[in-house]
Amino acid sequence: MVYLSRIYTKTGDQGDTGLGDGSRVSKDDVRVSAYGDVDELNAVIGLLAIDAAVRDGPAEQHGLLRGIQNDLFDVGADLTTPGKGKGPGGARLTVTAAQVTWLEREIDRLNGELAPLRSFILPGGFAAAAYLHLARTICRRAERLIAELKDRPGETVTPEVLQYVNRLSDYLFVAARCANDKGARDVLWQPGRNR
Repeated sequence: MVYLSRIYTKTGDQGDTGLGDGSRVSKDDVRVSAYGDVDELNAVIGLLAIDAAVRDGPAEQHGLLRGIQNDLFDVGADLTTPGKGKGPGGARLTVTAAQVTWLEREIDRLNGELAPLRSFILPGGFAAAAYLHLARTICRRAERLIAELKDRPGETVTPEVLQYVNRLSDYLFVAARCANDKGARDVLWQPGRNR
């Protein structure tokens, strides 16, 4: 359980930070950057969860976004613990295959309400859709950093972390189309339009 009695500790004043296993790394370490991008993604999803179109839309959408925010804390907790070791107190929180499967079911459910794409789409339409596209691009950035971390010698990433983040970007894309009046307000790419 988390217990914070002080918000500042001064332990990072020299540019390093503690990981979940107690080790310290530079704040520009790729692992720190990866879970930092996950945190940024979570903040944008928080904005989405208070957007009127989502808040006043189907209750399930608001609940799904709050569930995803919780899962993103799990992703961050998993990323903050390098190797296969256990975190403080002997426990290590990891992302599970069930969380990935849940996202896949949600993608399939939402995508079933949409007509197939016949063109690439541009981020835009309604505000909620634009924010979902913003979240998707941040998610893809986090995914690239997680993949880079996984490929570094001596580093490990729980496979489900990469799977979850990959599925989440797909979910955000499909959710953006749904937020655009089930695709009717999608902004279509017109190749070479301004030549």
